[in-house]
Amino acid sequence: MLEADPRSPHTASRFSTPEETYMPGPSARTATVLTGAVLLLVTGCSSDSGEDRIQTIDAATAAESPVPSTTPAGTVVPLPDRIAAATFDPSTGTVAMLTDDARTLLTVPASDPAAPPREVALPGGIASLSAARDGLVTVPAGRGVATVNLADGTVSTTPVDADVQTAALLGDGRIAVGTADGDILEIGSAGTVTHTVDGLVSVDALGVLGDEISALDRRQTSVTEVDLGGEKLGMALRAGSGATNLVTDGFGRILVTDTNGGALLSLTADPLMMHQRYPVPNSPYALAVDANTGMVWVSVTATNEIVGFDLSTGTPVEKRRFPTVRQPNAIAVDSETGTVFVASGTGDGVQRIDPATP
Repeated sequence: MLEADPRSPHTASRFSTPEETYMPGPSARTATVLTGAVLLLVTGCSSDSGEDRIQTIDAATAAESPVPSTTPAGTVVPLPDRIAAATFDPSTGTVAMLTDDARTLLTVPASDPAAPPREVALPGGIASLSAARDGLVTVPAGRGVATVNLADGTVSTTPVDADVQTAALLGDGRIAVGTADGDILEIGSAGTVTHTVDGLVSVDALGVLGDEISALDRRQTSVTEVDLGGEKLGMALRAGSGATNLVTDGFGRILVTDTNGGALLSLTADPLMMHQRYPVPNSPYALAVDANTGMVWVSVTATNEIVGFDLSTGTPVEKRRFPTVRQPNAIAVDSETGTVFVASGTGDGVQRIDPATP
């Protein structure tokens, strides 16, 4: 186990263990200490450059899926591409799926997934797809952000003076952008940067809960509060031993897959606090939430499955489990019907599952 450098307020104040809490100076952030929470420093490589030595790991990835040995549940519609991310937009009833090179967004009506998909051409970049908001989604586009109107397929691109890793829609024409350098930028409706927050290693996913923003840093396997208006980071928690994906939902939850650690994490914001950590073996990866029932769906890539969990009690309860297409790297849920869409990362199509099916 590598020890925190005592000179680094970022590492020591954010990731103190329950047994030993670092007492930060005025400029350091407050540590969040939770009994049983996973707050230990990650063993990994570190950089000696600069005065602060931040402990990092190689970013976790989904396990490579075997050839399915069980017929996928529901129906499968062929797709020409490998899909890396998906989301559902309730305002247009659309399932949007992003290819692994981020050059094409495929959109289909949830009511007719067999319909030929609309192909929306994109500049290309990191394969990260925002949650839909008011019929829009955002996609990283190199040194820019592409915003797609799902109703008509039009695309507008906002230039950014950084390599964009992820983006999230904030409303009122504002976009939060996470960069490869660990910065979070707020871009106003005029397309200019209005706020900047630094201090992370990389920003790989952004979650929005009302006015609360949280950032996932895969190389630090952490979730951190972001105060855009105050231009500072808030409390942070270690998110297992290799977190990969983060979503937020209308139930006030921040949900994270700890892919390396084999767990589903449930947190809340303001203050950032971990409430549940539930074991999910075999490389949990993609996440989606049914906005009506609160059911949380997690893909398990090592066994080509999705699992549905009820998190309404103190302990997650597994409710459903279905075999999937190979490499289920993307999930979306039609909140009107509860239908789950699972897209393959190896080009094996998109699967439509009715959870009410016996």
